[in-house]
Amino acid sequence: MKKKNTGKEISYYELRLRELLNESYPNLATDEKLIKERADLAAQAYENAYKSGISGLEADEVANSVLFQGLNFSPFDVIFRVVCDEFSQEIPDDELRPFALKIFPECTDVFEKYELHKDFEDTPEYDELYSELTDHIQIWIEENGL
Repeated sequence: MKKKNTGKEISYYELRLRELLNESYPNLATDEKLIKERADLAAQAYENAYKSGISGLEADEVANSVLFQGLNFSPFDVIFRVVCDEFSQEIPDDELRPFALKIFPECTDVFEKYELHKDFEDTPEYDELYSELTDHIQIWIEENGL
């Protein structure tokens, strides 16, 4: 039986980007315009690179740099790490991610005074951010409960 084309096929790059956004950038996971534009640009970058004579592997690297541009450091991943490391005694394992998703919007202002970049995790400022997030989440829990 031939599969009917619904016109809503998802590209390889769109799937890869959706996976990353769902996991580490939940605030961007529903931005369909961003997803479609990035996937199209990545596919075009791959095609252009491959046509220029470089290997498929190298062309994929070019496409990935376009697809994941600016997505080097995830604030949500830091919040999830803080929740897992610092609050796992109070929050059951199966509720850690849902709690991190719930608290994420409450923590976005904490990140504003930091210049986030791909190597931020290796800086002394990361430790400051981690401590500040821990305090912020603790205060939020005391005021709002789990």
